[in-house]
Amino acid sequence: MKSVKLVLALGAALLGSQGAMAALAVGAKAPDFTTRGALAGKTFTVTLSHQLKRGPVVLYFFPKAFTPGCSAEAREFAEHIEDFKKAGATVIGMSADPVDDLVAFSTKECAGKFAVASAGPAIVSGYDVALKMRPGMTDRTSYVIAPNGRITFVHSEMNYAGHVKSTLAAVEAMKQK
Repeated sequence: MKSVKLVLALGAALLGSQGAMAALAVGAKAPDFTTRGALAGKTFTVTLSHQLKRGPVVLYFFPKAFTPGCSAEAREFAEHIEDFKKAGATVIGMSADPVDDLVAFSTKECAGKFAVASAGPAIVSGYDVALKMRPGMTDRTSYVIAPNGRITFVHSEMNYAGHVKSTLAAVEAMKQK
């Protein structure tokens, strides 16, 4: 009975800290990518390795632009963007939406404060964030990626509550090291 409780406790601890859905573990090398994105309604090319030269990156995947949870999460990231910048981090939202949809989302829900980019099939596969029950969408997973390209924190849960707070805490903890 003790061994069953220990296994359950360890499983719960791992799920709580790493997320239930994310396949990339802390310490893994984040796959580099180049894709199209939008910031404040203007399109541009986003390359992860270029962003990492400026400091840590919070790469957060969300299922679909303009859905209630995704809009709320984007607004929360926008509200805290100065805290992320103060900690030296760049925030990039990622979804499988076409760039045209993300142009409007970057202005309306992100308030022009951070970039959102289109995650094509190779990016979705590389980060293992395909939403199993809804093909063509990503699950809600936030990664904190250190400038060396290694993942330092993962939060994966479909409820958006907690993603911003936990990723900000992880970025701030990196700065203190």
